[in-house]
Amino acid sequence: MRPAPHSDREGAMNVKEIMTAPVVTVTEDTPVPEIAAVLHGRRISAVPVLDAGGAVVGLVSEYDLLARSGGTAAQVMTRTVISVTEDTDVDDVRHLLVERRIRRVPVLAAGRLVGIISRSDVVALLTTEWACTVCGETAHGDRPPERCPKCHAAADRFAVQEAPPGS
Repeated sequence: MRPAPHSDREGAMNVKEIMTAPVVTVTEDTPVPEIAAVLHGRRISAVPVLDAGGAVVGLVSEYDLLARSGGTAAQVMTRTVISVTEDTDVDDVRHLLVERRIRRVPVLAAGRLVGIISRSDVVALLTTEWACTVCGETAHGDRPPERCPKCHAAADRFAVQEAPPGS
């Protein structure tokens, strides 16, 4: 497992701000039918596999269940797992997801699984709307603009707009 590099860019959004936690997991000896039931029942496409000590040792995805034969998670899981830390910049994760053609990345803190970040978590940022608290101007993105295009207020004068109910 190789953690990805993290960024210290000012104003960058970190993984811990958008990751999903707690994470649905299975153990190495979880039977394949049980994994399939978890994926289907939770409407998720993969689960991290933990060893007896709680360390991430693999991932089992829908693809793994369809493409590999075996009776347990250990027999069908993908063993090469790329992980990130809570402080990894979301933009770095976006690059990982695209360049490595992966769909999700476990999030670790002190070597322990604390969350998971998926393509859909990153895509959701594209719908995030920021509003200038000075003039009301809005902007979309994973972070506010450096300056308001209307009144030139600084980025710290922007607040996330709450989505209307049912949107």
